[in-house]
Amino acid sequence: MSMNRLFHRDAPGAELLIKNAYVLDPRADLDEPHDVLIRDGRIAELGSPGSLGGAGGPDIETIEAAGMHLFPGFVDPHVHLRTPGQEYKEDLETGTAAAAAGGFCAVIAMPNTAPVVDDAPILRSLTAAATRQATVPVGFLATITKGLGGRELTEMAELRDAGALGFTDDGKPVVSAGTLRKALQYQRLCGGVISLHEEDPELSRDGVMHEGAVSARLGIAGIPSLSESTMVARDAALAAYENARVHFQHLSCVESVDALSHAKAAGANVSAEVCPHHLTLTDDLVRTLDSRFKMNPPLRTEGDRRALVQALRDGLIDCVATDHAPHAVHEKEVPFEQAPMGTTGLETAFASLYTELVLTGELELETVIERMTAGGALYGLAVPRIETGREANLCLVDLEARYEVGADGYASRSANCCFHGRLLQGKVLLTVAAGSVAHVTRMPAEAAAVR
Repeated sequence: MSMNRLFHRDAPGAELLIKNAYVLDPRADLDEPHDVLIRDGRIAELGSPGSLGGAGGPDIETIEAAGMHLFPGFVDPHVHLRTPGQEYKEDLETGTAAAAAGGFCAVIAMPNTAPVVDDAPILRSLTAAATRQATVPVGFLATITKGLGGRELTEMAELRDAGALGFTDDGKPVVSAGTLRKALQYQRLCGGVISLHEEDPELSRDGVMHEGAVSARLGIAGIPSLSESTMVARDAALAAYENARVHFQHLSCVESVDALSHAKAAGANVSAEVCPHHLTLTDDLVRTLDSRFKMNPPLRTEGDRRALVQALRDGLIDCVATDHAPHAVHEKEVPFEQAPMGTTGLETAFASLYTELVLTGELELETVIERMTAGGALYGLAVPRIETGREANLCLVDLEARYEVGADGYASRSANCCFHGRLLQGKVLLTVAAGSVAHVTRMPAEAAAVR
């Protein structure tokens, strides 16, 4: 995987022999058991099961992986690592530990921090910190507008030179079409991808959940789907007109899927992501008034959920992103209306999709792997592949292992996970990121007994 514009601390290259694993990599056309030898962090050899048993010598650690699945490492194009300024929620070390625990070999961090990442010195300090603290490579987006104010553009060219993969005002939409048009014109000159949180504040107003039957029954102010989809349609039209590159973040409703379909059919250079919680959960859960189910965009209806799954299956939606959004306990343990938006998701992304969509037959496992590894490519990064000669970016998963989310705590500093307490299936046992071992799970006897 290209390390250009990705930053992480140095670690020894892995020396591993993974024996008898079922290797699944749709892009490398691998779908069968293999031995995989990793030397100095690179994939040195692929062999038939048992054929590499004597390879490598005494310095190689051997992992017997019969019954386990080996996938390319996942890439998350949308996480919040809360640094600088909100390290009590998350930081580079805990956030990348959570990523590694979820099988991710790279993540891309959002800039709505405190201060926001809107100038080159802040971005350079972040990239330097990542080279000391990040166990998994991190890419950074800078803001489109100064202070997330929505009006004055940042020095995008300078930020690109400082390492920004692209630009987003995530957490806030760029309400002004004129401002966004200028940003798209600027982007054509400096490169990078403009990623958009699509929401019309005049339509969202003070809503805290999806506007529909459940919000009406609860008497809670809702956010209509129209708030998102009208902005997707507008900004797709701007992207097409300016011949610019736009990525739509965390789509949540059928109307946005329709707008995306129309934009792609018309030839606009646009892409989109969807989150595990929008693919697997609905607003019916908000009846509990558990603030773990409060996020932006909100959980929507079963019809929306099904449309998102179909769009991901068909490739209309390009990738999965977690929108990992950690918050402190005291921030979430307040009445639903007052709680901040957001759920963590790095540690549960694969298991939630496998449990709720693959095991139920809604998605093929190959599709989930392809979409969970595609996020970096949208920002020009190489896609992880299990191929001889490549840097090792992979994860070993026990698809039979079941576990209760949160029962053993979290690698993340925060516990506001919308899947908390659920029994999920598919445990990440090993993650190799940028050629180094980033995570190892020792399966306790009691967990194995749950299988």
